[in-house]
Amino acid sequence: MSKEIVEIMIEGGKAIVGPQMGQSLAPLGVNLQDIIGQINEKTASFNGMKVPVKILVETEDKSFELEIGTPPVSELIKNEIGIDKGSSVPNKSKVGNLAMEQVIKVVQMKQDSLLFNNFKSAVKCIIGSCNSAGVLVESQTAPEINKEIEAGKYDDLIDNKKTEVSEEKKAKLQKDLKSIQAEIKREIEKEEAEKKAEEDKAKELAAAAEEVTKDAEEGKEGEGAEGEEGAEGEAPAEGAEEGKGEGNATPSKEEKKE
Repeated sequence: MSKEIVEIMIEGGKAIVGPQMGQSLAPLGVNLQDIIGQINEKTASFNGMKVPVKILVETEDKSFELEIGTPPVSELIKNEIGIDKGSSVPNKSKVGNLAMEQVIKVVQMKQDSLLFNNFKSAVKCIIGSCNSAGVLVESQTAPEINKEIEAGKYDDLIDNKKTEVSEEKKAKLQKDLKSIQAEIKREIEKEEAEKKAEEDKAKELAAAAEEVTKDAEEGKEGEGAEGEEGAEGEAPAEGAEEGKGEGNATPSKEEKKE
C-alpha cells in the first residue's frame, strides 16, 4: 500500500479543519474530524504553542497515523516565561528571565532534534536561543552564563537534569529582571540625552559659522561701497589738473608778436 504524507503546523490542543488541512486531506477520503480529535488529544500538553504534525494516510484503506513533533525552541521558551513574542531588540530589551531548570526542561523536550554530543552543549544551545529572544538565564546574558557553566557552577542541575523551580527562585528572577530592565532604560535615556546634546551643539556651531560668514560678506559689501564713493570724489581733481595744464601752455608765435 502507498502512503500520502501531509505536514501541518497547528496550535496545541486547538487544531481545526483549516484551508491547508482541508485541501490536502479531503481528496484522500479520510475522516477529518477523527484526525482533528486525535491531534488535539495528543497535543493538549502544548496548549497555546505551535506544534508540527505529520499525517501519514494509507491511500487504499484510508487509515492514518500521526507523528506529533515538538514546538520550535522559541515557542517552548516563550511558554516557559508566559509571553507571546520575544524581543525585537534583544540587546536592549529583556523580556524574560529563565531559571537553569527551565532551560533543562526545554532541552529535554527538544533533545531528539538537537544534534549535540552531550547534554551540557545542548543546554548552551538553548541558552543561545534565549539570548536571541531577549531572555536572560539566571539573570545573565548567554556569554555570561556560559562562562559559569564551563566553570562547573551548574553541573549538579545539568548532570541530574533537574527541572523543578521553586516559587521563591522564580520570584527572585522576576525581581532581578525588573531591576535589569530599569538599568537598561536608564542607560538608553542617558545615551539619548548625550546624543541630543551633541546634535544641539552641532546646530549651535553651524549657526555660529553661518553668522560669521554673513558678517564677512556684509563687510566686503561695505568696503566696496566706500571704494565707489572715493572714486567719485576724485573726478573733479582730474579736471582741475587739466585746467591747470591749459593755463600753463606755451604761447604761440602770433601771441608773442602781439
